[in-house]
Amino acid sequence: MRKQLQFSIQEVEPLISWTYFYHAWQMGGKSEKDRAALREDAEQTLQQLRGKYTTQAVFGLYDAYADGDDIIVEGMRLPMLRQQRPTHQGGPCLCLADFIMPASEERKDTIGIFAATVEMRMETDNHADPYQRMMVQTLADRLAEATTEKMHQEVRTKYWGYAPHEQLSIDELLRGGFQGIRPAVGYPSMPDASINFLIQQIIDMGSIGIHLTENGAMRPHASVSGLMIAHPKARYFDVGPVGEDQLADYATRRGIPIELARRFLASNLI
Repeated sequence: MRKQLQFSIQEVEPLISWTYFYHAWQMGGKSEKDRAALREDAEQTLQQLRGKYTTQAVFGLYDAYADGDDIIVEGMRLPMLRQQRPTHQGGPCLCLADFIMPASEERKDTIGIFAATVEMRMETDNHADPYQRMMVQTLADRLAEATTEKMHQEVRTKYWGYAPHEQLSIDELLRGGFQGIRPAVGYPSMPDASINFLIQQIIDMGSIGIHLTENGAMRPHASVSGLMIAHPKARYFDVGPVGEDQLADYATRRGIPIELARRFLASNLI
């Protein structure tokens, strides 16, 4: 199953995480008055964006199974990375493939693959006003994340339907109080942005206007991609440092030269 969704600004605006918005503006040490003034500017800008732009998402639900540290989807191998050091002493070294049914079980699991974005015009308009351009850009980032939140909620309750009776407040949603996880490409549990090339082949991110750079970064910048995993014990983690042995293994599983894998994982190498 593959589906495209389009949302108005009004539909996703309630799911904006203002905590991350303030963080983008480096407001950690600012007064409540300063934060309130920035929020007021943001609210006024959102009013201008309503009806002018939309956000989009595309997702697919597919049979999947784990083969070692890889997730097999639609006959395609998605190599994942395993922690080399556990999150806490005595704990397991985690890999996202751990939360998908292994091939040895002889029955397939389900996985969701997604991408969400804003209209490119949202990032290219307002060139004449640097402050307004930055305001729209930071809001675009939050709206892309909010679109992902809205899409995932609909997937859980309707399209995949593994949590049809979910009733969570917005605060609970933003804290990740739902069953399962939504690991994003480029984030700690899946740090290799080039995985986007594989995701692109499965769900066609170009259909919602996302284009990839040579390293797998997304354009528009205000875009999110990743996986949806329903396992009730699935949790987020940081892959952390990657050693030379794991780098070589990962390159082999990706089917790419080790030097290319080194470039993709530069920030994680020991």
